[in-house]
Amino acid sequence: MICKIRKWKLSDAEDLAAALSNTKIQNNLRDGLPYPYTEKDGTEYITDMLSADEDQTFAFAVTADSKVVGSIGVFRQENIHRQTGELGYYIAEEYWGKGIMTEAVKQICAYVFDKSDMIRIFAEPFAYNAASCRVLEKAGFQYEGTLRNNAVKNGKVIDMRMYSLLKTEIN
Repeated sequence: MICKIRKWKLSDAEDLAAALSNTKIQNNLRDGLPYPYTEKDGTEYITDMLSADEDQTFAFAVTADSKVVGSIGVFRQENIHRQTGELGYYIAEEYWGKGIMTEAVKQICAYVFDKSDMIRIFAEPFAYNAASCRVLEKAGFQYEGTLRNNAVKNGKVIDMRMYSLLKTEIN
């Protein structure tokens, strides 16, 4: 299965909604996403991503065999962290465990480091999300530590893990 990242298209809203209307996915993301996630929600998100400052927001659809199967983005931080970006991603459940997201992470990091002045990309998966931690490790990210009691998700106080990749670590 060939994985590629590409700019969003408004016609991707249906696939986006199908992937995000899954509590197993939403349980591993930050709060604020509507459930069920509708095609209208997808259209609004895609419109926002297409109109975002391209030096601040690097947002892409993840495709496998020409179908949108997920989303990935790097979001520039501010102030003293202005050359650092936070990575976020998800993939439709039927594509879990196939190496697609690892490849998408590698692709977006190479793109961001090539097209911007960013020197560091980090991700903070929930500590219980072993699959996401493994994606980051396979993509070359370094584990930096556990952020204890760092979030409240679904009414529970949880730990998060900090991973990062430096521009100097890309081959």
